[in-house]
Amino acid sequence: MRINRTRLQKHLEKLAEIGKIGETGVCRLAHSKEDREAVEVVKGWMEEAGLTTKIDGFGNLIGRMKGTEKDKPILMIGSHIDSQPYGGRFDGTAGALGAIEVVHTMKDNAVIPKRTIEVICFSDEEGSRFNKGVFGVRALAGLLEEGELERKDKNGVTRKEALKEFGVEPDLSESPVYQKGDIEAFIELHIEQGPVLESKNKPVGIVSGISGPTWLTVTLEGFAGHAGSVPMHLRKDAMVGASEIISKFDRLIKEEGKDTTVGTVGSVQVFPNSRNIIPEKVEFTIDLRDIDLEHRTKLEEKLYTIIEETTSSYNLTHTISEDTRSEPRYCADWIKNIMKAEDKELGLDSPVLMSGPFHDALFMSYISDYGMIFVRCEKGISHNPLEFAEMDDIEKGVQLLYQTALRIAQGEKE
Repeated sequence: MRINRTRLQKHLEKLAEIGKIGETGVCRLAHSKEDREAVEVVKGWMEEAGLTTKIDGFGNLIGRMKGTEKDKPILMIGSHIDSQPYGGRFDGTAGALGAIEVVHTMKDNAVIPKRTIEVICFSDEEGSRFNKGVFGVRALAGLLEEGELERKDKNGVTRKEALKEFGVEPDLSESPVYQKGDIEAFIELHIEQGPVLESKNKPVGIVSGISGPTWLTVTLEGFAGHAGSVPMHLRKDAMVGASEIISKFDRLIKEEGKDTTVGTVGSVQVFPNSRNIIPEKVEFTIDLRDIDLEHRTKLEEKLYTIIEETTSSYNLTHTISEDTRSEPRYCADWIKNIMKAEDKELGLDSPVLMSGPFHDALFMSYISDYGMIFVRCEKGISHNPLEFAEMDDIEKGVQLLYQTALRIAQGEKE
């Protein structure tokens, strides 16, 4: 049974029109009007596929196909449809719409699963609006933290306010929604967001595990003064201190990191941000990831030493807040084995590779076995309007998703 490529392509193209920026980009920030519009459109496609739908109090869109054996733990498949502010058409959406295509293909072929299947579009995977992502999946798994609803975006809007404007009433007491044992497996298809598959000339990959991310926010404080009158040796310039830390952090990762280590400073805020005032306060983010938890910990400790020594030498004070911390999580062998068997049937010869980016699957792993399928993306570009995946590759990935999901839905675990 083959998936309907034409239908899937039509859905991908239509969704890309919501929040469109430029010729190929999208901006659908979490809980925004564009996000809500997209959820409503995708909800309609779920219903066309025969799913019973709901939007929960955390903003997750969930479609359900009942199985014949109600006591069996369910199969869950899906991804997310929110985007970065300067994002692409395929990040999250290929997996979310691919999951809908899986159940639509089952409906087309009168397949009645033994396991109940839930298709999900997780709320706020990206984390760009409130500087704290994977919100919806963490809510389902009981992994929310204190103050989640009070987090503010750059316009001062709290997540609670945004969710209400989105159209739901958030209630943290409803988390967790699922317990261990409720879900037999979670499977997520996603574009790779890296160059490995392209370098191997392979359309599809089977994921072995996801690197653990650590997200930190570093704040340095000095003293503002006139840029023209304060001698250099008397300055407490927070920008100079931040620049040195960022440079040394980059050097640390390049010189002492492994092939699986990545480190990024992606956001910098300067106060008072004026041409002729010495910067008094600088806040910047640090993103450190590695599949090797012990090595990541060693690098993090060295980073703290860099921050301590640099702020001391420039007479600055500093604070470090932890926004996200997760250990690496590995895909279930039994799911990978099914994927490998179906991959062989399809003749794809897909390589096994790790994921540097984290995904909703990372947090599902705390309550369920999980597996992931990657689809090749051009030059590994993602979080950018230039992000691109060939429809031929997406079709192959979703076909593998379908055949894997079908076996698990019919009760297999081997």
